[in-house]
Amino acid sequence: MTLPILDLSIIVVYLLCMVAIGIYFSRKNNSSEQFTTASGQIPGWALGLSFYATFLSAITFLGDPGKSFGSNWNPFVFSLSIPFAAWVSTKYFVPFYRNSGEVSAYTHLEKRFGAWARTYAMVCFIMTQLARMGTIFYGIALTINALTGVDMRLIIIVSGLCIIFYTVLGGMEAVIWTEVIQAILKTMGALMIVGIIIYQTGFSKVIEVGIRDDKFSLGSFDPDFSTSSVWVVLMYGFFINLTNFGIDQNYIQRYHTAKDAKEAAKSIWLCVIYFVPVSCLFFFIGTALYTFYMENPALILELKQQVSAEKSIAIEALKPSDYGDRVLPFFMKTQIPKGLLGLLMAALLSAAMSTMSSGMNSSATVFLKDIYLRYVQKDLPAAKQLKVLHIATVIMGLLGITFGISMIGVKSLLDVWWKLSGIFAGGMLGIFLLGFLSKNVENLAAKIGALAGVAIIAWISFKDSFPEAYQSPFDSKMTVVLGTISIVLIGRLVQKLIRKK
Repeated sequence: MTLPILDLSIIVVYLLCMVAIGIYFSRKNNSSEQFTTASGQIPGWALGLSFYATFLSAITFLGDPGKSFGSNWNPFVFSLSIPFAAWVSTKYFVPFYRNSGEVSAYTHLEKRFGAWARTYAMVCFIMTQLARMGTIFYGIALTINALTGVDMRLIIIVSGLCIIFYTVLGGMEAVIWTEVIQAILKTMGALMIVGIIIYQTGFSKVIEVGIRDDKFSLGSFDPDFSTSSVWVVLMYGFFINLTNFGIDQNYIQRYHTAKDAKEAAKSIWLCVIYFVPVSCLFFFIGTALYTFYMENPALILELKQQVSAEKSIAIEALKPSDYGDRVLPFFMKTQIPKGLLGLLMAALLSAAMSTMSSGMNSSATVFLKDIYLRYVQKDLPAAKQLKVLHIATVIMGLLGITFGISMIGVKSLLDVWWKLSGIFAGGMLGIFLLGFLSKNVENLAAKIGALAGVAIIAWISFKDSFPEAYQSPFDSKMTVVLGTISIVLIGRLVQKLIRKK
């Protein structure tokens, strides 16, 4: 499919604007401090939009409608957990990091427990960023491929190089201000999609079909931790968002871009106010798409035939969950008028770019602060620090592109991302909370707690690799919950035993 000139022009103009912002801020980007923290001059409202843009990634743009189309609103409970994590973060974490003055989120872990803790958390963070970037790259490629037929690998490579370019040029200030534009653009895109679907289907019809087919269900309220119940998703969301706000360099670094701690805390609450209702909007899009195609089954036959051929499954045997992630791109391809399609594609690109640019910048900062200055050259001159940051940004971007290509063909974006983030987040958050909450826990107890936590994380994450009698009874989303709790509790218990001995 060839995009109309108008739509293609809109996309090209958007990409050029992003690059222009990077070039504009490159004039000021002459030190490592400016590259990593924008010299602490970002207003709270802009930082809040930046956090919101990071949350509202391509995973949200495609994964949330895909899940509500294929199942129900159970994953929306994740969004409902964010205010609880935000309260803890603004009360304890923001003042802690602002008072420490450390740009790296992991420097204090070495002061608390030793180099092993800093290294472990740093590796988990980088792996989390690569998993996030890979998932988002695949999501954007999936959509543009459905709309244009361009090879997914080429889409990932071209979009990745564009992001690397403006992130290297402009540093954190360019990242934040491009995210402000991207936040507005993708919110407009979501509202536009809802308006088009409602115009064709009718709001009352969406509500009627959604209630009839139980599409608005948040899941089971039973205390069952072996399935994706409300309580499992709520706990998973709380711990993942504690990881985001409390130990993720992507967020910690931006606390230092604010003028003061009050502005940094304000930005978190602005992110919550923006994200929760817009997240609800994306789940509503999935339910509205389900209604639209239930009422017009012939219009989705082409997609079902394509998925049937790819997965070697008879059309009659296909379930909505088998093609949920592909429904929104297919709707955009077949139902969106010229001109509006270009705007929506620009919105989708912005959903991908906002998260990945901040991920590249923060990963480069971790490389400089936690690897290069720690193990290679402690007294590196300022000019060379900036050069290391540029090289590290490029390397992380290229690795993210590689991860994106390797993810081509996964069934559900949201499921893959949730599993990967749970594996890496549990250890990071557990070690941080052990040091933060328990001032008397020493190095040996922390090591034993961390080893036990990692073993539990592996037991839950890779339960299919164990004999049936020894498999974990927990849903995979419990990985971060049980991993974090076990590290804290076992670390404290071992410290008590050591003291008694």
